[in-house]
Amino acid sequence: MITGSNYAQTTIVIKFSHVVANDSPKGLAAIHFKELAEKMTKGRVRVDVYPNSKLYKDNEELEALQLGVVQMLAPSLSKLSALGFHEFEVFDLPYLFPNKEALHRVTQGPIGRDLLSRLETKNIVGLGIWDNGFKSMSANKPIHTPDDMRGLKMRIQPSKVIATQMRDLGATPLTLSFTYAIDSLRFGLADGTENPPSNFYMMQFIDLQKYLTLTNHGYLGYAVIVNKKFWEDLPAEIRVQLSSAMNETTKFANAMAQQQNELDLAAIRSSGKTTVYELTEAERIQWRKALLPVQQQMETRIGKETLNAVTQEVGNSHE
Repeated sequence: MITGSNYAQTTIVIKFSHVVANDSPKGLAAIHFKELAEKMTKGRVRVDVYPNSKLYKDNEELEALQLGVVQMLAPSLSKLSALGFHEFEVFDLPYLFPNKEALHRVTQGPIGRDLLSRLETKNIVGLGIWDNGFKSMSANKPIHTPDDMRGLKMRIQPSKVIATQMRDLGATPLTLSFTYAIDSLRFGLADGTENPPSNFYMMQFIDLQKYLTLTNHGYLGYAVIVNKKFWEDLPAEIRVQLSSAMNETTKFANAMAQQQNELDLAAIRSSGKTTVYELTEAERIQWRKALLPVQQQMETRIGKETLNAVTQEVGNSHE
């Protein structure tokens, strides 16, 4: 077993693998963490960032982390359901979070920390939750009301909640990894998808999707996780320094996600390739009415206790 003393004279290497580009919000946050971690540990730690699935693809990375061949990942929250943690799919519920303030009361508060702590039973330690943003619907036909979704084949990430959401809208969910999202649209396997503007623009969906509707119906976030054995074998002071670097990076990541989504939405508009549509208040009410039943349908899967805790915390954000 490696103990803290074994690291006394050696550089500690953290392989940080993720599936998106360096200039995406997650990619920029990973680089920010690398810089902070190396600075705060005075070079005792080196973080090697591997973007764009260079090491492992979507469906491989969690196993690689558990085996210890990589030390750090930042998968989307819904992917943790594959390990049996269905409670993380609470973040996929449509129209649960009315704004960023309400969201952060959950992701950055006691509920978020409690959810991350549950991962330890699978040899994983959760260090934080990073925003990507609120998602919008895209297709090659105008989408104004829920009825416009009927018959569409929609690419989604693995999530029973999102699949149920699509079926409730009369669409067919296609669970495909992020890596294959472009091909699914290019070759007509999928008609549309749901993404924050930053993902939509980064993947150049402007060349494949004629319409983007700002439904802001769901949240996309990432859990920053490390291999438990690796983490616990680190010297205590290194863990403190890395935790501090992660806390600072989370603030940076969330601010960067907001900024990047605003910039990329402007770029999508100015491209002239994709028409951006903003829902009227009446249309937004229709969307909420169509999708709110998903919360009740998924209560058993997510867990009533988790759903009630999140709902109460979100409600308290209005007080």
